[in-house]
Amino acid sequence: MRPHNWSKIVDRAKKEQVVEELGQIFEGSGVVVISHYAGLTVADMQDLRARARAANASVRVAKNRLAKIALQGKPCESMTELLSGMTVLAYSEDPVAAAKVSEEFAKEYESFEILGGAMGEKPLDRAGVAAVSKMPSREELISSIVGCLDAPAANMASALAAPASNVAGILSSVEERANAA
Repeated sequence: MRPHNWSKIVDRAKKEQVVEELGQIFEGSGVVVISHYAGLTVADMQDLRARARAANASVRVAKNRLAKIALQGKPCESMTELLSGMTVLAYSEDPVAAAKVSEEFAKEYESFEILGGAMGEKPLDRAGVAAVSKMPSREELISSIVGCLDAPAANMASALAAPASNVAGILSSVEERANAA
């Protein structure tokens, strides 16, 4: 019997797990942005992760080879051509959040270069990521819709409240006259 090389078995299991996780990211995210991050410090990457977390997005550094395996057969498989060099994935369920975070970060850090990505099944080039980042986020859309719905309700409430105060004023005047007589 030959001894097993357990480290290779464990290493392979870890790689399979990473491929599975990346596959879930590519399938379940509203947007995925791929960027080069060569030249960023650990502190810079922590800043990127913190900004992403604040926007309900995530950042993941993964080996390109494993990411390419995870993309096989996925609707956004065309992203494989972007996976070369030191790449980082920014992704979010919200179809805009990761693009916004990436664009804002790229403005401050020259060594952070956005390559492209995908919005669902639609591949995005560099200009596409920029365009997506300018769209309102899910939260911004919800708050504007709530604002639109709230305004008529507030107007109706004030319209209903105004006659009631007029009626109360009239009743008060009638009561004063009755007491005076």
